[in-house]
Order: sequence, then structure tokens, then C-alpha cells
Amino acid sequence: MRPYYQAGGVTIYHADCFDVLPELAGSGFHLCVTDPPFGDTNLDWDVRAPRWLDSVGPVLLPAASVWFFTSLRYLLAAWPAFKGWSLAQEVVWEKHNGTNLRRDRFRRVHELAVQIYRGPWSAVWSVPPRVYQARARVVRRQSRPAQWLGARGAVRFVQPAGVTKLQRSVIRARSLHRRGHHPTQKPLSVVRPLVECSCPPGGTVLDPFMGSGTTLVAALVSRRSAVGIERDERYCEVAARRCSQGNLELAGEGGCDGSGAGR
Repeated sequence: MRPYYQAGGVTIYHADCFDVLPELAGSGFHLCVTDPPFGDTNLDWDVRAPRWLDSVGPVLLPAASVWFFTSLRYLLAAWPAFKGWSLAQEVVWEKHNGTNLRRDRFRRVHELAVQIYRGPWSAVWSVPPRVYQARARVVRRQSRPAQWLGARGAVRFVQPAGVTKLQRSVIRARSLHRRGHHPTQKPLSVVRPLVECSCPPGGTVLDPFMGSGTTLVAALVSRRSAVGIERDERYCEVAARRCSQGNLELAGEGGCDGSGAGR
């Protein structure tokens, strides 16, 4: 199938991913990062695709992993379809606002990104995600009793400025509601760490539900290649423009004529 766009390490296909993925069998992608539709909205395209992982699996390397955005409701309902895959970890994206679909429950201001893998975890490419600490801080840790994992005595020390520390599993980032081209956009600051901790430098990332191309931008900023697939030509054009911009950081957060990072 002829690509819609191909340049600078990025390939975009304007098609249904279930038509394209069989042609990409054996491609050996190092990672898949995607936001599959799981039927939580009234949007026309938001139709649950319960067997999408069956099509993604054959195009991945044996030691590759998959990050996908989801809700706990969808994950529990769809888990039987993930047979042969193991749960590695989850990241919580905390938004500044949220949805209020049901007025008798907590206001939902988060989304989950879940990582799954096949085979032994020791074979999966993974590096601890770290963040830069600009200012010194005092760290106080209470003692842990012997029955705990990582038992220790009380600790107090000063972390100097300029060091890196393990990134927390809750990432706070403003949502891009009304600031982008896709209704389920994700900030680059949420997607980029997933790419960097789970795809080796120079590797290739797949997004079969590309939307406006955040995964592709995250891959380029992180010096990886990427392949995206999207049925709606409007978003193929948006993604192509974002990936062709000179300042990819701008393309990720508010560039491309107002588009923010997106699905």
C-alpha cells in the first residue's frame, strides 16, 4: 500500500489499520503506542475494536511491548482478548479538568496508559524513566519493617540540584480540549516518556490508531522512527504537517495551526 506521507523517519498510511497491518507482517516494530477506540463516547468513530491486538502482535518483535490508553472499565471487559500478554505497569495521566458522565460518582480527571508484553519481562527493552531535578530537596523516608519489600531504617538526606530521579507513575498535564484537531488528544509530555522508556534509540514505533499524530511526534523528538495508520484523511494531513515542522516540540504542544498533541 502506498504511504500517504513518508519523510524523515515517519510513514503515514491513510487506511483502516486492519487492512494495512497484514501487509506489515514481519516489519519488526520495537514498540506500539496507541489510543484505540473503546466506545466510551458518542463520537461516530468511537466504535470498540476488541481484537485490535490480534492484528498488532504479528508486526511486533518478539520482545516488543505495547502501551495503550484505556479505562479500567474497558480493560476489565477486554482482558480475555489479551491472552498470552502480561501486564507490566500503568501510568496515570492526571488532567486539569475531566469528564462528568455520571453525576452520582467521582469526577473523572484521569486516564490510564497500560503497558503489556509477551514472554519474559527480562527480554523486553526497557529503561527506567527519569526526570531532571532542577533544585535541591530534602528527602525524609521513614523506616520500613522487615516484612516489607525493601526493608530499611529511617533515612534523611539532601538530593542536590542537577540530578535525575525516577519519574513518578502519575503525570500531570493539561488536557488539550478545544486546543487541537482531535477530540481525544494526548499531551506530548505524557506520550514521550512511554516511547523513551520502551523503545530503543533508533527503533521504530507503531501507532495503528494514529489520530493527529502525537505518537509520531514523540518518536521523532526522541530520535526514533514511526509508522502511523489513520482512517480519517483530515488527521493524516494534520499529522503530516506536525511531523514536517522544524520545531517538533512546538508541533507536539500547540503547533500546526493550533493543534496540540493528539491521538
